[in-house]
Amino acid sequence: MTSSAGLRFKTYLLILIMVIFGPVGDVLLREGMRRTGKLTTWAPAGVFHFFVRTFTIGTIWLGIGSLVVFFVAYMLVLSWADFSYVQPASTLSYGVVALMGYFLLGESVSLTQWTGVGIICLGVFVVGHTHPRTTEPE
Repeated sequence: MTSSAGLRFKTYLLILIMVIFGPVGDVLLREGMRRTGKLTTWAPAGVFHFFVRTFTIGTIWLGIGSLVVFFVAYMLVLSWADFSYVQPASTLSYGVVALMGYFLLGESVSLTQWTGVGIICLGVFVVGHTHPRTTEPE
């Protein structure tokens, strides 16, 4: 495997991890917050009890763990690939978010939103056909 092919493979792999674990973490946090309930008062005792309830729900911790995996993958891929490549390529997660919101959370996604997701995915396809690193190695 050439250096360029190796760079492209590991970049694609970490972007795939980002595209999966970011939305999964977001959905888990949303589900956990749905179970927590609404913050009904801004009194210090009420806010304290709200946070205690929040951080005793396992779904919240799974969501935080998923977002930590996303963040580590993001930091790693940025250590070798251009930001101008990684950021647009990782927006494929918007499509995953829309799908998960629709199928897992039962949210309504309009035709306009699906069209926007499709345009974003088309942009990801275009960016994916460029080289991940345009700057010289240090």
